[in-house]
Amino acid sequence: MGNCWGSSSDPDTSHYYSSTNIPTTPGTSNNCSNSVEFSATSSASNCRSQFSETVSEIVDEGSPNGRILETPNLKVFTFAELKTATKNFKGDTLLGEGGFGKVYKGWVDEKTLTPSRFGSGIIVAIKKLSHGSMQGFEEWQSEVNFLGRLSHPNLVKLLGYCWEDKELLLVYEFMEKGSLENHLFRRNPAIEPLSWELRLKIAIGAARGLAFLHTSEKVIYRDFKASNILLSGNYNAKISDFGLAKLGPAGGDSHVTTRVMGTYGYAAPEYLATGHLYVKSDVYGFGVVLLEMMTGLRALDTKRPPGQQNLVDWLKPTLSQKRKLKTIMDVRIEGQYSSKAAMQSADLTLKCLEHDPKNRPSMKEVLEALERIESLNKEKSKDSSKSGSIHSSTTCQQSTPQRSPRQSRQHGASA
Repeated sequence: MGNCWGSSSDPDTSHYYSSTNIPTTPGTSNNCSNSVEFSATSSASNCRSQFSETVSEIVDEGSPNGRILETPNLKVFTFAELKTATKNFKGDTLLGEGGFGKVYKGWVDEKTLTPSRFGSGIIVAIKKLSHGSMQGFEEWQSEVNFLGRLSHPNLVKLLGYCWEDKELLLVYEFMEKGSLENHLFRRNPAIEPLSWELRLKIAIGAARGLAFLHTSEKVIYRDFKASNILLSGNYNAKISDFGLAKLGPAGGDSHVTTRVMGTYGYAAPEYLATGHLYVKSDVYGFGVVLLEMMTGLRALDTKRPPGQQNLVDWLKPTLSQKRKLKTIMDVRIEGQYSSKAAMQSADLTLKCLEHDPKNRPSMKEVLEALERIESLNKEKSKDSSKSGSIHSSTTCQQSTPQRSPRQSRQHGASA
C-alpha cells in the first residue's frame, strides 16, 4: 500500500478464496463468532486450538519451504486491546506511515498476544487504517485473506486483525531493521550502508518469498518494491503488504485482467499498457529492485536530471556493457564484488526487465541465479582473505595507499 495509483474499488479484489470468509459485519468482542470462519462446523474450542498453532509458528518460523493453511489462523483483537498495546496510539509509538494509514509499535504477551506492559513481552507492528484512506476495506481484506493462509519464512507474519465500527487494523510481527528502502536510500550516518553480501542475502530471501507465492497458488504480488521488503534483526528479508495481491490465471489462461494499480517505476510495461497481469509481471518488479540494489539509486527520482529520473529507462542499456558496468555500481560497495559477479547480476537484471513477459525467467530461475552469484561472492571473500594475509606478511615494511572510492558520480545519488 504505499505510493500507488488506481482505485481500491476493483470489483474482483473482494474475495480470493471461496473457503475463506472474512466477517461481513464489524465485530466488537474477541471470540470465534467475530473471527474468520474456519468452516460451517467450527467450534469455539477449534478456534482456540487453531490460534495456539499460530502462536507456536511465530517462534519456530514454520516450515522452511512454506505451507498453505486450510483456513486462516488469526487472532481477533478488540480495538480497546490495541489501544492498550500502543499506549492509545501515542506519538512515540509511531513507526511510519503509508497509503493505508499509520503503523504503530505495540507490546503483547508472547504466548497469548494479549496487550502487555510496555517493554515486556514481544513487540508487534500495528497498522491502522486512516479514515480518509483511498485504499480501504478491500486491501485490508486482501491482507487477511492472503497472509492468514500463506506461511513462509520470507513472508511477513500477520498475527491478527481488528474490525470495530469504522476501525480497521492489522497486527504483524515486528521487523527490527525496517525496510530495504530505508537502508538503500536514507543517507543516515547512523545506518551502515548495506554490504554487497547483505544485498545478495536480502535479494535471495525476497526471491524465495516470491517463488513460493508463484508456485503455491499462483499468487501475483503486484506491488514488489524496496519499501515492501522488511528486514529482521539478522537481515532475513520478508515480503510485506499484500493489499494489491491477486490470484493468478486459472486453467489455461496466461493472465488476469484488472484495473492498473501499483507503484510508478516498478510496474511491468505490459501491465501499464493493457491491464494484463501475469505471474511474470512480478519478475519485472524484482528486476527493478535488483537494479536499485546494484546502483544504490531509487527506481524513480524526480530530483535527478531529465532522462535519468526513471532508473530502468536510464541505466538498462548500460547493464550489457561490461566496461561501463562499474560506473553505475554503488560506490559504497566498491571492492566487495568481483567483475564476474557484477556481470552475472547485470545479466540477471536484464532478463528480469525483458519487455515481453514470456522472455523473463521464473522466480525459481531467478533464485537459482542469485544463489550462484552468492557462491561467487563467497569464493571472492575467501580469496581476498588469503591474499590479504600473504600481502601483510610479505610487505609489512611498505605502506601502499588504498585507492579512495569515487566521491561522486555524474548521475549522483538520491537523498
